[in-house]
Amino acid sequence: MASGGKPGFWQRLVGRGADAPPSELSTLPLSQQTAVPGDSPAQARAAAAPPPDLHDFELGAEIGRGAMAIVYKATQRSTGRQVAVKRLALSREFSAEDLADVRERFMREARAARALEHPDILQVVDAGQDGRDAWLALEYVLGRDLSLFTKPGQLLPVREVVQLGARLARALDYAHSRGVIHRDIKPANVMLDRVNGSLKLMDFGIARVGDGSRTRTGLVLGTPSFMSPEQLAGLTVDGRSDLYSLGVLLYQLLAGALPHQSDSMARLMQQIATEPAPDVRIHRPELPESLALVLAVALEKRPELRYPSGEQMARDLDAVLIMDLQTEPAAPQADAVKSQDEAFAQTLRLTPEEAGQNRRSPAEPHEPPPAS
Repeated sequence: MASGGKPGFWQRLVGRGADAPPSELSTLPLSQQTAVPGDSPAQARAAAAPPPDLHDFELGAEIGRGAMAIVYKATQRSTGRQVAVKRLALSREFSAEDLADVRERFMREARAARALEHPDILQVVDAGQDGRDAWLALEYVLGRDLSLFTKPGQLLPVREVVQLGARLARALDYAHSRGVIHRDIKPANVMLDRVNGSLKLMDFGIARVGDGSRTRTGLVLGTPSFMSPEQLAGLTVDGRSDLYSLGVLLYQLLAGALPHQSDSMARLMQQIATEPAPDVRIHRPELPESLALVLAVALEKRPELRYPSGEQMARDLDAVLIMDLQTEPAAPQADAVKSQDEAFAQTLRLTPEEAGQNRRSPAEPHEPPPAS
């Protein structure tokens, strides 16, 4: 569903239905935040800009609606630029004691996201408050989010997936180098326009509120299937957590399945924390081993064993294209299933005992793992 008036993509941008965890925001307009030492020139300009005013945007047709937000196609009066305005009803979703913190967090994250200027990152044009709630003005682009291409029979060509992976890894490298962590990499947060070759990574910082605030239903923001083990454990995360999530995204685009799946949340979390991701060639035997190895490194349980930067991951994906994917692999057979190669499995260097992020102290009693 293209974003030009059809609801699917923008519905994902504002939230995935009534039971989806909401987005976030904060209390001070960008212009009222004081520049701090270390701010980039773009951040300093944002801090010194006039107060953002929603009246600068002429709202047009509604193009998306979610549990706590509505997105409108809009025109910025001062520039004539076409944008998408996302209005968030924070006061409905967060308790009074959390609301001020949520709004403050959002504005801080919006300010950092606004300073990102990269061709593969959706640009934040402006952000501000509207009463007790808040809004974002975003670059308006066409395309479809990648969740459309995650099911068998709808998968993108392998070469295209690897090329997209390299671009996303470099976009993340750019953001990480500026101290911005995404925290919610998943197919629904990436939009692709295959006609024009446009790729946009969206919603930087939206999961940030999950570091401390909870919604009125008690849900912490984020998507568990794409979270790194350290993020699920509530530990401090850095850019390597985003690269883990990117590995899950690429695995799903290639295999039409997630590396870890379970109907039980407890079992899913146990799998992510302790069980090596299966070789992607179980689902697609025709994929080159070099590509399977890239995913294996990205999906390592311990951050120190993953790629240290998006640029290094991108270079390995580029090498796969040059060395092993000069032509598109043959289409997979419907009944082709391959057991995990023993030698390949040895490249997944962690045993379940080694993989735990929160090790028990000797004094703590041992608890059995959750039942599946």
